[in-house]
Amino acid sequence: MVPWNFLYENPLTQNVISWFLFFYGVALPVVIIIGAIGLRGFIELTRFERGSTFLYKLNPITKLVFGVVVMVVASTTIWWIGALLTLAILPLYLTLNNGLKKFLYVILLVFSTIIGSTWAIAPYTPTSVLELVFPNPSSYETVWVWPSYFTYMGYEPVLTLQALIYGLQTSFRVTATLVSALLLILTTTTSDIFRMFTKMKVPLPITFSVMVGVRTVPKIFEVLDTSVKMQLLRGLSHNKPRILRVFYYLYAGIMAIVPAIVYLFRGAKTLAISADTRGFRAYPSRTSLVNLTLGKLDYIMFAVIVLLIIVDIVANLTGFGRTIPYVGL
Repeated sequence: MVPWNFLYENPLTQNVISWFLFFYGVALPVVIIIGAIGLRGFIELTRFERGSTFLYKLNPITKLVFGVVVMVVASTTIWWIGALLTLAILPLYLTLNNGLKKFLYVILLVFSTIIGSTWAIAPYTPTSVLELVFPNPSSYETVWVWPSYFTYMGYEPVLTLQALIYGLQTSFRVTATLVSALLLILTTTTSDIFRMFTKMKVPLPITFSVMVGVRTVPKIFEVLDTSVKMQLLRGLSHNKPRILRVFYYLYAGIMAIVPAIVYLFRGAKTLAISADTRGFRAYPSRTSLVNLTLGKLDYIMFAVIVLLIIVDIVANLTGFGRTIPYVGL
């Protein structure tokens, strides 16, 4: 038993600390995302910038296959394999344009994802699931006892150390997939994505939808950033304490949603007119002046992909592949 159990014996203390823990799990990732990363950071992490390093030279299909394989390996093996994959992929951001800045942004994003995922899973995980990971319930260490009304929010009555470990382990499956997927977005043009999907015989409507999504996501952050800055320039947080500015920034972001949606709807109409003018879907297939080819770097990357598949198979055969994380050697 954790020695601070006397704290939740007092109902008032229990309520205060319980709500603090609740807002910690919700607010800390939000503060990191808004205060540390910000809209400019999300623009940096979702917008293509031309570069000359090996990631930019890889065939888009290679990067797509790599991301899918990382997701499969992280979701079908023990948690620390996902953690190692995350740590192995993170240094690749240093090879991008403005690599150090992107690396710091993605570190903050990974940290906020770990906190958010842990607190989104741990309080809701029942003992019946934890027993599959930690077979001896009598050894569970109580971290906190929630007030009775927290059960109406879906919380388990008791938060244990094992539940927190389980949530932390699960978060590494998310982070490995996240950091590998962002590499594809940051190093691939929309034209290359179109050529990639065409080469893979993906139907044109799906290809067009993906391309619109890739172009729109960074645009959303740019529009929101512009709208937020305009509100701040007009004196939204003028003469207010610095400690409250993050809340005004959040308020400005909420107020910027409607103008951003209106702007994007206008852009969507312009894009539709442009597609019609160029005869999009006038023919069942389209040709391209540039053919995607596989080079030496792609074959090296495919060797890494094959190695990851072998690791996945070996891990499952030796007992380190589970549908849920568990404590292993």
